[in-house]
Amino acid sequence: MATNIFKEKQADIKKFLLKMRSRSGFGSEEENVVREIINNVYRDGDKAIIEYTKKFDRIDITPNKFKLSKRAWEEGIKHIEPKLKEVIDITAERLERYYRKIVINSWFYHDEYGNLLGTKVTPLERVLVYAPGGKAIYPSSVLMGVIPAKVAGVKEVILTTPTKGGDISPSVLYAAKKAGVSSIYVLGGAQAIAGFSFGTKTLPKVDKIVGPGNIYVATAKKLLFGVVDIDMVAGPSEVLVIFDETIDILHVALDMLSQLEHDEQAIAIAITCSKKAGIELERVLINETKKSKRYSIIKKSLENAAIILAKNLFEAVNIANEIAPEHLEVCTENPYELLPLIRNAGAVFIGKNTPEAIGDYIAGPNHILPTGGTARFFSPLSVEDFVKRTSIISFTEKGLETLGDKVSFFAKTEGLFAHSESVEVRLKRVKDEV
Repeated sequence: MATNIFKEKQADIKKFLLKMRSRSGFGSEEENVVREIINNVYRDGDKAIIEYTKKFDRIDITPNKFKLSKRAWEEGIKHIEPKLKEVIDITAERLERYYRKIVINSWFYHDEYGNLLGTKVTPLERVLVYAPGGKAIYPSSVLMGVIPAKVAGVKEVILTTPTKGGDISPSVLYAAKKAGVSSIYVLGGAQAIAGFSFGTKTLPKVDKIVGPGNIYVATAKKLLFGVVDIDMVAGPSEVLVIFDETIDILHVALDMLSQLEHDEQAIAIAITCSKKAGIELERVLINETKKSKRYSIIKKSLENAAIILAKNLFEAVNIANEIAPEHLEVCTENPYELLPLIRNAGAVFIGKNTPEAIGDYIAGPNHILPTGGTARFFSPLSVEDFVKRTSIISFTEKGLETLGDKVSFFAKTEGLFAHSESVEVRLKRVKDEV
């Protein structure tokens, strides 16, 4: 099991931060594999999807079985545990309430020449939500992907999730119905991402793909961006906790383990100004790992953990900003004093009563967040991600007469003479009419 994760010396801290800066990269091996899958799906469509589903998921499937029947969907829902159904209902209501607060409207105005300018906001037509079917079942991710899309006004939201030879979880089926999914497909992996990106004889082409997945799914989304829109290029889950001696060490340790249990690549970091607290956290963290129900995963992902000793809380925040974590917990005596200094984080959890797990489920904001340092420029999945903006321009004669010669001049300086002439011919018409 990993030890010596407490980092006190500046050299060790710098070495660790250097490692963090490169954590969002994808290996050429995965890219080569995924590129071949994408090319084959582009060329052979459904045939390639059938072959890859058999190879990776060990399932013999035909195109007429790609889509889950409404009957199977309804039958599956009947087996959901009543308490889980209640929790899904509450979570869905809180998510919808949160996203209804976000208002995105078209807007227009007239400038001083009477020209109409503005932006028309239009929801996307068709969106795919990908739900993983690997080490865990995530009905919560279904809610997080679908509900902001429906609030945005997306007409058709499709869910796809691999079955790995079994049935789809009743909780996933119920979450899909509750959130407003139009149809469910039983496909996964890079082949599914490619199929829905290009469209096949059986699969509809979508405008956007959102949701978490393994490295092959994430790589496929990355390579297909431009053919289809995506939410973000996501990597392993990660948490960073800034804490002081006023916080129960066990709470910090369990919050770190809540990320490390996702998979072997997950990352958990803690930063404190107290050497005593840091050493104690290392002891508690390793001890709690031994008791974990997901020990086989955590014993490996613990190698990605670190406890950093900072000079003060301001340095702690600076380190956090450099790492730009997916989840940032501020567990200090006065956490709000640090909030204005935080620049880079997918989601910030403030105070001792706000473990990251709250955000994964029932808080309201999305748990589909930027990872791998991309919180420097990406945002959490939200309503804004499911609309597109179209510029609206309508000039009056006065506007054309006043500004047209400047456009003509600008175009000529760039060597675009047809641009210039297209304006000048209109200016001549206006002058002749006068």
